[in-house]
Amino acid sequence: MFHPERALIVQSDLSVLVEVDAPDYPDARAAIAAIAELEKSPEHVHTYRITPLSIWNAAAAGRDAAGAKAGLVAHAKYEVPPGVLAQIDDFFSRWGKVTLEPGPEAGTLVLVSRDSTATARIKRDAWFVEHTPALADNKWGLGLVHRGEVKQRVLKLGWPVDDRAGVAAGDPMPLTLRTDVFSLRDYQREAVEIFNESGGHGVVCLPCGGGKTVVAIAAIASLGTRALILVTGHEAAEQWKRELLAKTSLLPEQIGVYSGLGKEVKEVTIATYSILTAGAKTKVMKHFDLLVKEPWGLVVYDEVHLLPAPVFRLSAALQARRRLGLTATLVREDGREGDVFSLIGPKRFDVPWRDLEAIGFIATARCIERRVAVPDDARERYEVATEPHERARLAADNPAKDEVVRELVQMHQDDQILVIGTYLEQLRRLSEVLGAPLLTGETPHSRREELYGAFRKNELRVLVVSRVANFAIDLPDASVLIQVAGTFGSRQEEAQRLGRILRPKTKGAWFYTLVSQGTEEVEWARNRQRFLAEQGYGYEIEGATAPRAPEA
Repeated sequence: MFHPERALIVQSDLSVLVEVDAPDYPDARAAIAAIAELEKSPEHVHTYRITPLSIWNAAAAGRDAAGAKAGLVAHAKYEVPPGVLAQIDDFFSRWGKVTLEPGPEAGTLVLVSRDSTATARIKRDAWFVEHTPALADNKWGLGLVHRGEVKQRVLKLGWPVDDRAGVAAGDPMPLTLRTDVFSLRDYQREAVEIFNESGGHGVVCLPCGGGKTVVAIAAIASLGTRALILVTGHEAAEQWKRELLAKTSLLPEQIGVYSGLGKEVKEVTIATYSILTAGAKTKVMKHFDLLVKEPWGLVVYDEVHLLPAPVFRLSAALQARRRLGLTATLVREDGREGDVFSLIGPKRFDVPWRDLEAIGFIATARCIERRVAVPDDARERYEVATEPHERARLAADNPAKDEVVRELVQMHQDDQILVIGTYLEQLRRLSEVLGAPLLTGETPHSRREELYGAFRKNELRVLVVSRVANFAIDLPDASVLIQVAGTFGSRQEEAQRLGRILRPKTKGAWFYTLVSQGTEEVEWARNRQRFLAEQGYGYEIEGATAPRAPEA
């Protein structure tokens, strides 16, 4: 039977086409986004794909096969292929069939399979034959050192491992939340409860501005234990410290920052990924070796989608600790979502960005792609370039973008604006064109704090920033972001940059992306916009004409 008002076309290869213009698109998108990954997002028809990992993350977050199938059937234009429904049943059925449990003796674990096919595959795998002696037909013994690797290997065999082996309590550290200055939102409280009930390992997905930091702080308070917080850089560490001091009973002497600028180990220690992985190439990681010995009861991974590869190896040694990952999106451009699932934990909780926008917890955003014509001389340089990175730089550094940026800044003269890009030469030029200060990775920490402070006080209306501002800056009044260049097709970066302007405010927010017409930037922008589609945002594409004034 044909249902023209419905948005989903479910195909036997587990791909799902979603018609954006269909009447039931909002509900249909919510149903498919809960169980599938977005692959393509052209303007009118998006393509999702149901995968084992997308289903297992859904299962870990409390969804079931019946609800997933009902969502597809309710929004499908045509009959859902029976094979797809059977695959969904199969993927969901694998969750919980292979578990990791405490062993009979201290320092031992037991891998248990309750599925005959999984049992047969584990038995045939050479690594398991060598490292995990069989205790019974469907049980294998292993030491603590293999806890993370076992979960990775079984996942690659086709089964998720439900880790029930328990975690160390950690040393106690009583603290209370300062409910006189803030209160937990209902979804934040729910996220903490679900994480604690999960066994203490998993990922919470919330938009930038949705209060991921608050969720982690509340988790630390609920556990009352020492905590290690891993962050992307020193600015992020200082921001976390400010939040901890503002929202809890912790004193300054109880919080340590462990980074390239200083190394303090306290009851709550905030360490940067870079210092943690220092020495990874030589395998002499003294900072990690020092920190891993501390009696933490919780390890928080901020921006878990950005974890450097060495952190996955290090995380295998932290499996006996509670692990909380925080992110706006589980998308990783390196395809290592499975490692996040195995070593940090599955997705336990998420809230769609548009849901928080609807109730006023994040700003309403208008996303606009502005196509910019390329002058003849710049076009000629681009066409003769052969190296991919040189072509990328030339497409991004289109001199015609300068005037478009200037016009947009003038148009939004009552807003606070971030102009963000990748290439320093272009950013220096824009800084001069706009008469605005430039902040890059080379800017001294003291100068960064000075500029951020002036922006927060509204003493500075426009700030030109490099990729250093992709994350971990707290500029709540920023309402316009003009992106002049991105990192190829990175959805991670799109999420971070949009998040810079989503803090709640009385006015809306505008996210502009400038794209050089007729270059690879057009395709990269299309890939980046997959993130916007994943979160339910529409985006407008404007041609190479004068920009339109924002609506009041």
